[in-house]
Amino acid sequence: MTKLSISMLPAAPLHAFEIWSNPEAVGKKFKAACGFALPALGRSDGTAALRLIRYEPTVWLVEGDASALSAMLSDDGAVTAIGGGIVRIRLSGNGWRTLLMEGGVFDAESPNFAAGCSAATIIDHVNVRLHVVDETTCDAYVPLSFSQGLLHFWTQAAEALAG
Repeated sequence: MTKLSISMLPAAPLHAFEIWSNPEAVGKKFKAACGFALPALGRSDGTAALRLIRYEPTVWLVEGDASALSAMLSDDGAVTAIGGGIVRIRLSGNGWRTLLMEGGVFDAESPNFAAGCSAATIIDHVNVRLHVVDETTCDAYVPLSFSQGLLHFWTQAAEALAG
């Protein structure tokens, strides 16, 4: 039997951190200020106060206090608040990988998609960002305008998988 829980997480400060030029200098400033390096593509890193999830070559999703990030960019990029347009949905239990395979085009069952990994994909025609929290938990970042439809889709798919 597939065990699965689907829940909306509370709203949180979310930002897009984008580097336009001089990535090495920005990376050095970031590591000195934050204590960890900018995550590689498809990875995440951070602390309880600040987590960065890299989805694109020059763009990271930032959860937490992003107030210090703008100063380290200068004219080399931007920090943009996006929390009002993104909903966080937590998929947990031993069936979250199987659920993501329903209506998706990403191999969520790959053992390489492990804790600390991230991916951008399409699920049921919706652009979704994924972050593997641990072996039994994955957070999905979904556009607000599609969140209710995707929640409905996932709820129905989870019921079918459980049956």
